[in-house]
Formats: sequence, structure tokens, C-alpha cells
Amino acid sequence: MLVLDDVTFTYPNATSGYRFSMRTEAGVVTAVRGASGAGKSTLLDLIAGFLVPRSGRIVIGADDVTSLPPERRPVSILFQSETLFEHLSAARNVALGLPHPDAGKVAAALAEVGLPQLGGQRAATLSGGQKQRVALARTLLRNRPVLLLDEPFSALDDETRSSARDLVRELTRRNNWSTVLVTHHADDIAALASRVYRLENGVLVEG
Repeated sequence: MLVLDDVTFTYPNATSGYRFSMRTEAGVVTAVRGASGAGKSTLLDLIAGFLVPRSGRIVIGADDVTSLPPERRPVSILFQSETLFEHLSAARNVALGLPHPDAGKVAAALAEVGLPQLGGQRAATLSGGQKQRVALARTLLRNRPVLLLDEPFSALDDETRSSARDLVRELTRRNNWSTVLVTHHADDIAALASRVYRLENGVLVEG
């Protein structure tokens, strides 16, 4: 579970700020919609710890993480264009950042996202959809309870986009993640979200 309790933030020299209150549940996707520049990325940066709120609390599970740095927060992020090390194999990319990478667990994660035969293939040779699946496999091994999705399907074609959404929904349910999707694509929200928030004039409201 992820809760933002009246979290406020204002950029330096800005004339107005943001106010975020939201509650997500484990095992489902919560969507945040809004136009470009509405504050969706600011919201994700606050949850991840890249920005420090002016006031309010950010709670994950039973823990107040408001003052924790990004590396200590139980959060994974999947971006629109996932950056992989192109010269490394898919398996090596999945294992990056893990303190004790296990080849068997890496292979199992790749199989779970539908890439059981591509562990030895260089990332440079993978399609956009395959790269997103490699990034999801890495998320599986990190085993963090909150997954943030920043327009993750925008660069994919329609068929790949649909299968990627199905995979995110299933992994969220199976691993009991609290998944937050920020997007301005109505079809992504309709396909994935159990709860929807929108950003209006810097304020997050449900509906």
C-alpha cells in the first residue's frame, strides 16, 4: 500500500505549487491522468525520493518514507523508454544492481515476462517491447512493493502495447505490487486501472 498524506511541493521561484493526496492498494493499478506539464512526473519524483516535499507524509506499507533517500525506498520505476546497457545481454541487464545475482533466478524472471530464450541476446538487438519486458524482469528480481510507471507504453506499437499492459496487470496481481501509472492515454487507463486520479491545477483529485 502507498499513501500520500497531503504532500505539498513547490519549485523554486514558482508562483504556485502542488498538493497530492492519494491512496493505492496492493495488487492493483492506480492511474494518474493529466496533460503534459500537469505535475505527473513531479508526483513520481516525490514518491521515488528524487524530490523532497515541503510538507505532508509518504507512507509505504507501515513505514513513513518521507525522509528516506531514493536508494532506501522500496520503489521500482519503469520509464517510457527503458535504458538498458546495449552491449550487455538481457540477462546481464536484469542482474545489474542486484547484490547477489543468481543465474537461475534471472532466467526464471525472464521466463515469467515471456523471454525464456533471450537471456544471452544483446540488448541492442531487442525490440522496444522486449526491452520493456527485460526491465519488468529486473523489477521482479528487485521485489519492491511499489512500481511506478511513467508513460511506459508510449513508444510501443498497438499490439505490443496491449500485451505489455496485460503483463503489467498480471505481474501486479501476482506479486501484490502497488502500481502507479501516470499517463495521458485513456486506453491505458481503461485497460489497467482500478482507481483513477487526475491532476487539476496542481491538485490531485480522485475520479
